[in-house]
Amino acid sequence: MGLQIRKSWSVAGGLLRKGAMEQKKRKMRGSPDDIRTYFRNEKSLLVLITITGILYNAGMTAGPWFEGQMAQMLCDIIQKTRVPEEMVRLAATYVLVILFVQGMRYFKRLFIRRFANEISRDMKETLYQNLLSSSDAGGENAGSLLTKAIADADACTEGIRKFTTEIFDTGVVMAAYLVMLLSYDWRLTLLVMIFPPFAYLIAAKLRGYVAKVSAQGKESEARLNQATLDRVSNAMTYRVYGEETRRNLLYEEVLTDYERKEARANLLVSSVQPLYQIIASISVVLILWLGGRNVAGNGWTAWNIAAFSTFLACFTKLAAKSSKAAKLFNAVQKAQVSWRRIKPFLKETRLPEVTETAPCRTLQVKDVSFSYDAGHPVFSHLTFAAQPGEIIGVTGEVASGKSSLGRLFLPGSSYTGEIDWGEEDWHACMNDGKSYVGYLGHQPELFSGTIEENIRLGKEGDLSQVLAEVCMDEDLKTFPDGVKTMIGDGGVRLSGGQQARIALARTLYHARPLMILDDPFSAVDPKTEAQIFSNLRAHSSGSTILLISHRLSLFSRMDQVLFLDHGSAACGTHEELMKTQPTYRELVTRQEKAGDLDE
Repeated sequence: MGLQIRKSWSVAGGLLRKGAMEQKKRKMRGSPDDIRTYFRNEKSLLVLITITGILYNAGMTAGPWFEGQMAQMLCDIIQKTRVPEEMVRLAATYVLVILFVQGMRYFKRLFIRRFANEISRDMKETLYQNLLSSSDAGGENAGSLLTKAIADADACTEGIRKFTTEIFDTGVVMAAYLVMLLSYDWRLTLLVMIFPPFAYLIAAKLRGYVAKVSAQGKESEARLNQATLDRVSNAMTYRVYGEETRRNLLYEEVLTDYERKEARANLLVSSVQPLYQIIASISVVLILWLGGRNVAGNGWTAWNIAAFSTFLACFTKLAAKSSKAAKLFNAVQKAQVSWRRIKPFLKETRLPEVTETAPCRTLQVKDVSFSYDAGHPVFSHLTFAAQPGEIIGVTGEVASGKSSLGRLFLPGSSYTGEIDWGEEDWHACMNDGKSYVGYLGHQPELFSGTIEENIRLGKEGDLSQVLAEVCMDEDLKTFPDGVKTMIGDGGVRLSGGQQARIALARTLYHARPLMILDDPFSAVDPKTEAQIFSNLRAHSSGSTILLISHRLSLFSRMDQVLFLDHGSAACGTHEELMKTQPTYRELVTRQEKAGDLDE
């Protein structure tokens, strides 16, 4: 389960890094937790949507008018007061007008779709940035939180899209139909317009209930996602300890709850639509009765067949739009529920913009301690100093805090004690707009793309040197597409050693004055490990490197060694620790006997 969660965060991080260059060109203006910001940022698209939307929806009234005229023309032809050629000309004009109107519809939908895509991109990018860096994510299953946040972002985007669409497809066109109805018979229009508002009132009454049911469905879906990940990831554990049957029953309960609540939500949304349309269409009876009197010449207004047909067609279309407007209320209500859930994660976080790489200085760690909770320190009273160009080995037994020490130098970390970069405080350095640290985590974070894209991350330059430094140049000769080779999601098309070396090449290509390399050689053979280490020594004189590893074959060649042991931390050369640290000496001896250390 942990691997799947890390993979989700890795994909999210890869998307952010892959879009870094494009984002430099396009930055969000305004606060991302204000819904108005997304509209203001797309003013040009909204102008195009407005122009095409008005032309399309105002043009929709041409359909009923032409249909009424053709009905009248047909009656006149039958009565021989008109000739068929006039019908042909009228029909041709009708076709041309409809083609123009549908062309405007095409462009309106195109612009609205792009408008929604831009909003989705901005919203999800902000979510990814904040969720990846926020400590709030630690309070809930990370995979479930990410899944729900993205689903809610999609629901918000869909609500915005529908709202923007229906302003024109419902608001403008209804106004156009209403104007046409009033022009034919204002008394009958006022009478028949009594019923459509009832559809709105019912929609308003039901919107709260629809929102409640939809929220329950979302919560049940999140529980199902979490239960599915749990059953897949821990299936063997449950089987070994005899928990499989009970866990299956619990999963069935969660699945049944999801099916019931999702079915209720879908049924409610789909069943109210016909109800709205029936209520809105009741007035058709009045049109048939009173409109017929108009045609007969004893009503409020004298009509011909064309007027009757146009009025009836306009009202039926207006009634249909009324029912869609009611449906829009439900969609917007669902979007509001999702918006309230993700709004806390859309708070604007201004990360310092990196303008240049900082110079390499002496790293001084003074009496530093770190713990996840107050009673159990991971390590305590760590003190050491590292000069530019030094490679510091960090090791210890399993769960001794090696990776925690590496993450201590990343932005947002917390510790007690003092870390200085030259004469400056490390935390202050993190906020001065310069780049100080390069980090290679324990798991290679590769996104679906080419080898070149995974290394460059938008930075131009020659890749040959870093590829040679990580001993990847020979492997590339066997790939038909070389650095253009697609590696698949997470680098699945590469071996474990190749994944590790590509991730290391990326770190070295984006060299920083302080480099944290967490177990970079775990998936490579000892000969390749020794060669890469020699290359690091030769080409990284401008950086201080903390090399975290459980394999100790190269530790005799380190400038210093940090050894973590049951909460304590010792620093010295390899030779010094062999004399003063029995546990370190035992680890080295154990690996020598196992044949893991080079002679």
